[in-house]
Amino acid sequence: MNIFGSIRYHSIGTYLKEQFGKRVVKLSLDGGFTCPNRDGSKGTGGCIFCSAAGSGDFAGSVPDQIRLLSRKWPDAVYIAYFQNFTNTYAPVERLRALWEEALSYPGVIGLAIATRPDCLPAEVLELLEEFNRKTFLWVELGLQTSNEETGKLINRCCTNEDFEAAMAALHQRSIRTVVHLILGLPGETREDMLASARYTASHRPFGIKLHMLHVMKGTPIAALYPDRCPLLSMKEYISVICDILQLLPQQITIHRLTGDAPKELLIAPDWTRNKHAVLNGIQQELKRRGTYQGSDLDFI
Repeated sequence: MNIFGSIRYHSIGTYLKEQFGKRVVKLSLDGGFTCPNRDGSKGTGGCIFCSAAGSGDFAGSVPDQIRLLSRKWPDAVYIAYFQNFTNTYAPVERLRALWEEALSYPGVIGLAIATRPDCLPAEVLELLEEFNRKTFLWVELGLQTSNEETGKLINRCCTNEDFEAAMAALHQRSIRTVVHLILGLPGETREDMLASARYTASHRPFGIKLHMLHVMKGTPIAALYPDRCPLLSMKEYISVICDILQLLPQQITIHRLTGDAPKELLIAPDWTRNKHAVLNGIQQELKRRGTYQGSDLDFI
């Protein structure tokens, strides 16, 4: 049964508004981190799609982000989202100081911490558990794909086993998890993308983030495009997004269905520049199909 009305999926924006009684906006923050597959401890160069800013090209500081976003949403409250690189890859004393500082700003009501599945040692898990008791928190894990061969190709430098261990440890501490997947990775078929979504759903995340692979200037994947890295068309992307939504349990919150890349860095696909058209296309396709998040599960 479609319980989401015209939107047809479990939007994180709607969920947060129901929880806090007003619009909740994420502040994209740069905590000054690096990554273990950049500094040589696991690898170098980072994931092949990752920009020099560590996939946080729009990140800044808390006061700067609040000044910027409060113009558009003057009555909003905020989640401090530590976005780029690996935001648990530091001593706990530094993490504590950063998180406490972020929460000290008026209007900041929670934290979102983006990290790698292999960067959650026991002391960091304990710190996350402590903050989870006193604020609204989720931890975002960059899985990208459940296909281990693709994982090697994109220089992920962590495994599904790492992901499974991280999810289990976070669930054990009742910490919300959000899993990030990228669609259209080199060599992946439609079934590979659906398999990644099913795999993610089987681990009972609080939320999921989906977006199209971006080819950006200065990234290793740019050398593979277009010959070894054909990209999905907008029509193909919308179709696979709808397929994925239909197989996701309805309690999973949807945090992203498309993504942005800096205009000056984006090589392809050009259609991702029109985010509004992509989101409208997803809504129109779900309506055309008569489907919604979880509709495939109604028949299982």
